[in-house]
Amino acid sequence: MGLKRDLSYFDLTNIVVGAIVGSDIYIASAITAGLLGPVSVLVWVVAGVAATILAMIFAYSAYYVPKVGGSFAFVSEAFDDFYGFLAGWSMWIAEVLSLPVFAITFTNYLEFFVVLSWPEQLAVKAVFLFGLTAVNVFGVKAAGRLNDVLTILKLLPLLLLVIVGLISFVSEPSFTANYSPFAPFGFSNFGPALILIFWAYVGFELGTLPAAEVEDPRRNIPRAITTGMAIVMFFYLSTNFVIFGTVNSTALAQTVRPLVLVGTALLGTSGAVIISVGALISVSGSDESGILGTARLAYAMSIDGLFPRAFSKVHAKFKTPYVALIVQGAISLVLSTLSGLGSLISFSVFNLAFSFLLVSLSLALLKRGREKGLRGQSVLPWLGIGICLYLLYSTTVFDKLVGSILILSGVPMYVYFSPKTDIHHLKALFTSEDAIILRNLQKKNRFLANLVRLITAGYRRLR
Repeated sequence: MGLKRDLSYFDLTNIVVGAIVGSDIYIASAITAGLLGPVSVLVWVVAGVAATILAMIFAYSAYYVPKVGGSFAFVSEAFDDFYGFLAGWSMWIAEVLSLPVFAITFTNYLEFFVVLSWPEQLAVKAVFLFGLTAVNVFGVKAAGRLNDVLTILKLLPLLLLVIVGLISFVSEPSFTANYSPFAPFGFSNFGPALILIFWAYVGFELGTLPAAEVEDPRRNIPRAITTGMAIVMFFYLSTNFVIFGTVNSTALAQTVRPLVLVGTALLGTSGAVIISVGALISVSGSDESGILGTARLAYAMSIDGLFPRAFSKVHAKFKTPYVALIVQGAISLVLSTLSGLGSLISFSVFNLAFSFLLVSLSLALLKRGREKGLRGQSVLPWLGIGICLYLLYSTTVFDKLVGSILILSGVPMYVYFSPKTDIHHLKALFTSEDAIILRNLQKKNRFLANLVRLITAGYRRLR
């Protein structure tokens, strides 16, 4: 049963913006203020440029491979299913790890209005996660329309903050005074700050995941990603410029709600309320977008036999991968009670950087012998490779160790599911000589055959 093409260019642009602008803008500034001070505004620029380069890599890859599955589809097309599995598996881990971050942040901001006990916090997280999951089960069009509304509503408080802040910049001398000293802690924490801020830009890759449900994907996916990234960079840079100009970085480093602090300084109590409501809407929109894209990644891997078959089940009425949606909702709820924000974000960035690295390598192959009219497609893959390697290098030793273990833990799953699917296929076509010959020609896509091929190639190079 196929998926319906119901997402327009406007819908997909909002999915990209909605997936990026979430809880991160409401918490990251406080952490970076403690790491670097006002100079962290420049790191937002660097991270934005890096994210835009990777977003264009995804956009061009989606142009060549307009299939559901994003990184899994791109890497599988360029190399084979094993590497596609590693790309998809690492991204799926990262995206699932990010979903509970929004549930935790939503609950924290809700406590600005009402204090919650632990059971009440758990109930709020459950309603938050499964409420948005239900919207996605009911249909991709309904989810896309909800995301359109949430994206617009989430940007309005930030726009108000920027306008009032820029007026303050012109009229208040103290605004520029808060930027001195500009780099009180030096640049020793540049790497850790970049990791955190880069995570704030992550989400552009989700715009390519529902490609099979997009109207004219070859045209609309690249346009939606570039438009979405331009919107995000404007809001992130202008918002952080206002944040660090309105409140001293020392005070920012001591709060968990930096935008509420800024809203109070600019508009009083009403500003704090507006920003807090905006945070709740923003986090909801971001998680709704994440749920939409992540489920379709699991769906794509399942229909290729690399995930449990249940993940490829499509609802008879709503035509959505409801099993994948429900499973990831349950995992997110558990993680939201067991893990902290810092560890979730760190593991997420490591896995994403690994997946992005494989996608960058795949574009270098996908463009060969194909259309040459896409600007920058010759240099973009190599820029993306450099960015990903630096991100991986900037993570902690613990992140590298645990992240590598998580990625490698998927290999047994691949070994189990892929041969099982192949054996079933071989039995069905056992009496067909043509099918057996064709299958022998495609052995490079089998895990063990691919491993032998790699070992042989390495041995020849050593000789």
